[in-house]
This record gives sequence, structure tokens and C-alpha cells, in this order.
Amino acid sequence: MTRLTFYGAVRTTTGSMHLVEVNEHRILLDSGLFQGKRKDAFERNRTIPVDPASIEAIVLSHAHIDHSGNIPTLVRCGFRGWIHTTPATTDLCEVMLLDSAHIQAKDIMFVNKKRIRQGKNPFEVLYTEDDVTRALEHFDPLEYGESREILPGVRLTFYDAGHILGSALTVLEADGHRIVFTGDLGRPDSPILRDPSRVPTPDILITESTYGGRRHPSGANVKEQLKTLVNEIAEHRSRLVIPAFSVGRTQAIVFLLHQLSKEGTIPAVPVFVDSPLSSRATEVFLHHPECFDAETRGYLERGENPFSYDGVTYVADVEDSKALNDRDGPMIIISASGMCESGRILHHLQHSITDPDNVILIVGYQAENTLGRRIQDGADPVKIFGDPYPVRARVTTIDALSSHADDAELTSYIASVNHAIEKIFVVHGEEARSEALAAELPRLCAGDIVIPQPGESFEIP
Repeated sequence: MTRLTFYGAVRTTTGSMHLVEVNEHRILLDSGLFQGKRKDAFERNRTIPVDPASIEAIVLSHAHIDHSGNIPTLVRCGFRGWIHTTPATTDLCEVMLLDSAHIQAKDIMFVNKKRIRQGKNPFEVLYTEDDVTRALEHFDPLEYGESREILPGVRLTFYDAGHILGSALTVLEADGHRIVFTGDLGRPDSPILRDPSRVPTPDILITESTYGGRRHPSGANVKEQLKTLVNEIAEHRSRLVIPAFSVGRTQAIVFLLHQLSKEGTIPAVPVFVDSPLSSRATEVFLHHPECFDAETRGYLERGENPFSYDGVTYVADVEDSKALNDRDGPMIIISASGMCESGRILHHLQHSITDPDNVILIVGYQAENTLGRRIQDGADPVKIFGDPYPVRARVTTIDALSSHADDAELTSYIASVNHAIEKIFVVHGEEARSEALAAELPRLCAGDIVIPQPGESFEIP
């Protein structure tokens, strides 16, 4: 008997965590941080819904913090098994989880000063850098296409998901079942990475639904939109502020700016990638060309760095980061976090959002109840570090840069892996998005289609 229990990223997009119980073994698919309202997020992330000591293995789809970010908490609370993921994800998690612990410590210190003045109890960090170091000792890399028995009677194979560097489609074979977990599925023809690989026909499919019922605009005009914005801020001598995930989105934006610069269609505007994590993550990218598409490999073969060009500065030092806010435009600032929930982007928004000549460019998915979502939805004012700021800068979005498959791409992929799927679980999407994708699936397969509730379990005979 196989049992699946869905704990996180169910009817929402963050905190990915699904439990597979098979042959008396307990395996977690992902262990991500829940992101949203600060108080809710702290409570959700501290409350592990399953005893970490009872988990024998974690299978990690990719390095994004909403999929990997709570692994140190599990290790801190007693997990002692192996964490199976790809080599690129292993290397990214080393920098991303240490960065997560560092940001928690800095943000908690900043917030607690105010809470203590207000007579409120201080917050505590979820985990420390020492906890991350201990967690990293449990990582066990597995190459794409390599099959391994990770527990008696349980075989694991990874296929390229094309979402971010090292992202994987997970295939678990045990108890006569083939379970496929998409993690986050990438898009065909995206810059830098290879297209998602086809997997063997699953009996059970667990699919993301981030953009269920929605279509991305054509990627053909992304460079044109970016070119227009760069020329606009050059004319006004203002700022283009881009909140971007340090892994994937930042590299894609710099890659496109590199192309525009080579084509001579944008002026020489300084670009500041203001995130130590982005700098370290970009170094990891350069160590994993096996994940790149032919175009990106071509840059390396010509001796070019696809993630840099004249005028691009990767900012590490905190004083250099602060100095950007005293600098006159024009300038482009790319900074994390991508949902504007923590990190240096908050300071740049604080100094830029009230000026109508500035532009804030949203290039990634913004989860419900995040600052990025409120800015994208037109909230005015917005609170940054607890204080209200009027939104006078122009806010615009380029959806075509999303690294998530849209509705058509998801359904096309599911159709391509055969119509004989017995059961599909639709996860990792806001409720309306999961329902929209689920409504599309009956025409693709005759199996049961389920949108689980948080904590709901299913037995697969």
C-alpha cells in the first residue's frame, strides 16, 4: 500500500512538502518555506506537520526556498536521512540556505528592535548558519537520468524540469507504482536552460498548477519591452528597480540585457546586481554548463560570460549596496528577494517607490500576501519595514519571463507523457489556478483528478 499526504503548497504556492509512505518507508518530496504574512509564515514554518526523525529520505525537486528552505529546520528537529537532489541543486542549496539563515538573522534583528520598543515579544530565527552546515552534510547528489535505489524497494530517477538550474522532475518507483512529481515545471524555449525532459508514463502524477487557466504572453516581445524600459529610465535619468529571484530570474535578465547591449539597442546604463546570493549563484551557474541550452553554451565556447558585460556590477559589500540609494540615475538595480519579502530589495523600494520617474518591474510570480503581490496589485500605500510609503513609481510586469509553464504548456506536457495516468494530484497553485488546471485534465486522461486539502491523505492500493 502506498499513501500520499499533502502538507504544503496545497491550494497555495509556497511551502512545498508532500509525504510518500511506501513499503513502510517515509519519504518527503521537498521541504520548503511558507512565504506570506510574517507572523503566519513564522508559525507555519516552525510547526513541522510530521516527525522529522521518522523521515528516512528527502527528495528535493530544486533549490528555490519555497521548496528547499525548511530542510535545516527538519535537520535541527531530528531528520537524519539522505537528501537526494541533482548536483546543481546541491551546489545552489549551499549558497541559498546559508543566505536564508543570514537574512533571517538580519531581518529578525531589524524587526525586533521595533517590537521591543512596542513592548512585543521578539521573533526568533527558524535556523542558524550552523544548522545549514549540518543539513548540507546530508545531501546526496544524483545526475539526471541516473537511477538509484534510495531505500529498499524504492528507486529514484531525476529528469530535467527546465525550471531553474538543476531543477528536476522526480520519478519514484515502488510497490508496483510509478509516481512522478513535477516540482516546478519549466517552459520550452526559455533562455539559458534546456527544455523540460519527457518522463516515463506515470501511474500517479503530482503536478504543479501555478499558472493554471492562464497563458503567458509571447516571449518574442520580452526584449522589446525591456529595451523600452531601459531607454525610458535613461531619458529620465531615473531608476529601473527589478525584484528578482537570485536563481534563474536574475541570470535571465542579465542575459537579455547582455544581448540588447551587444545589439546596440540600449544605452550604456549601469546595471547593479545587488545581492550577494545572486553573485554566488551566478558562479554556480558557470560550473554547471550541462544544464544549459545550445545558445548559452555557445557563449562559453566563445569565451564570453553570458551573465555579465561592460557596465554590470555584482554588489557584495553592504556599504556599496547602501551607496546605490545616494547615486543619481540612470541605473538598473536587480535585487532579491523576488517577492519583496526580505533582503536588500526592501531598502531599494524604500528609496525608489515614491518617485514617479522611477519604474518597478515585476518579472516573477508574486504569492498572495507578499509585498511584491501588493505592489503588483496596485496597493497604495504599501508598508516597508512597517512604515507606509505612497506608490508613485510606475509599476509594470513582464509575465513572459516566468520560469513556470503556463496552462497550455502544462497540459501539453501532461498529454505528452501518455493518457494512461491513473490519478493526478494538482498542487502548487492558488485555489483558482489549481481548479482551472484540474478542469482541463479530463480531456487528457481518464484517471481521477484531485486537488488535495492541506493535510489530506490518499491510499493507493
